[in-house]
Amino acid sequence: MTLTLTLREQPVVPLEAEVLCPDRLAGASREEIEGLPVWHGNERTRVGEFFALSGAGDDVRLEGDLSRVKLVGAGMTAGRLTVAGDVGMHAGAGMRGGELHVEGDAGDWAGARMRGGTLVVRGSAGSQLGSVYPGERAGMRGGEIVVHGDAGAHAGAGLRRGLIAVAGRVGDAAGLRMLAGTIVALGGLGPRAGAGMRRGSIVTMAPATPLATFVFSCLYRPPFLRLYLCRLRPLGLPVSDEQLDGRYARWCGDGLERRRGEILVLEEAGA
Repeated sequence: MTLTLTLREQPVVPLEAEVLCPDRLAGASREEIEGLPVWHGNERTRVGEFFALSGAGDDVRLEGDLSRVKLVGAGMTAGRLTVAGDVGMHAGAGMRGGELHVEGDAGDWAGARMRGGTLVVRGSAGSQLGSVYPGERAGMRGGEIVVHGDAGAHAGAGLRRGLIAVAGRVGDAAGLRMLAGTIVALGGLGPRAGAGMRRGSIVTMAPATPLATFVFSCLYRPPFLRLYLCRLRPLGLPVSDEQLDGRYARWCGDGLERRRGEILVLEEAGA
């Protein structure tokens, strides 16, 4: 069965609601859920003031336009949470397990500092997807983020482990200062991809011009990449046989960080 929370009306200012995650909602009584604290601007209020409850169960579904609701699914460790529409900033930030499915668009900082679990965005994501928060060294440290639309600037900034896959185009400076992990941009990369990266892989199926601090290494078929792409197919991303079997141009960089990272560009994309 499914526990459904329906937003009564759009909040006037962003609503901070990190309690909207299966860890806090699954198994709780109606009264307990309605009494959970949320912040409407600088005013402390309750979940019941903004959401109507129906049903029960371990799976949680949020309905309505949640584009002004922040921190949905933040820190979740288990369970399944579905947002039937758009969601605001910091969705799934710091999550460690479970599944968060957003059927619309996600705001900035989705999956920031993620540690595990799966975040799926059916629409597009804003900037700082799976990124590092200011003042911290590493961003995403595990898990999977899959975006069916586009993603904004600085996706995977500070990435240490895990997979970020975007069906569309990724904005400026993807993988900025990334430490490890993998970013797959099926629809192409914006400028300055991999700036300051130390290790890890950035993959694109569209033509790309790496920074001058990257050097061409070789053309080859990365064995690990086929495994990653096979994983993305069941998740609904449009991975073709040509991408599975094709050769990739390997560019090593960033030269300012000993060139232990790589940008892989599908050979046919530049033909």
